[in-house]
Order: sequence, then structure tokens, then C-alpha cells
Amino acid sequence: MNEKLSRLAERRERLVAQAAAQRTVLSQNIEAWRVPLVLADQGLAALRYVKSHPVLTMGGVALFVVLRPRHIGEWLRRGLVTWQIMNKIRGRRQE
Repeated sequence: MNEKLSRLAERRERLVAQAAAQRTVLSQNIEAWRVPLVLADQGLAALRYVKSHPVLTMGGVALFVVLRPRHIGEWLRRGLVTWQIMNKIRGRRQE
């Protein structure tokens, strides 16, 4: 019985070491995909937000139509800055 337990213990040690090595290799392989996956996730989150708030989207479009902005680049920049600030605020709340 002791011999069987020692063989099981040795096998377990080998398997644990093998799993650790596989985790290391996997984490190294996944690292290259981290930034593209984060960007894709942010894009999907933005699409979900727009989809779940159609009134805000239509309001924004209507605002641009009514104002007929001459400086659309400036308005877009302001909107981007506002959006980034809101994301930072939301990120701090979740942490």
C-alpha cells in the first residue's frame, strides 16, 4: 500500500509541475493578444451602450442637425473628452 501511495504522490508532483509549466506558456502566448482584446471589448461595450440608449443617440444626431455645427471637429473632440472622463469615473467606482 505504501508503494502505491508513493507512486501516486510522485505522479501528482509531476502533474502539478506540468500544469505550472503549461500555465506559464499559456500566459506568455496570451500576452500578445491582451491589448487587441481589450480594444475589442471596449468597442463592444460602446455598441451595447448605444444600443441600450437609442434616445441619447437620436438626441445627439438631432442636436447636430439642428445646430449645423461649423466646427464639428471641436464638438467631436469635446464629446470624446467627456466620454473618456465618464469612463474614468466609472472605473474608479468599480474598483
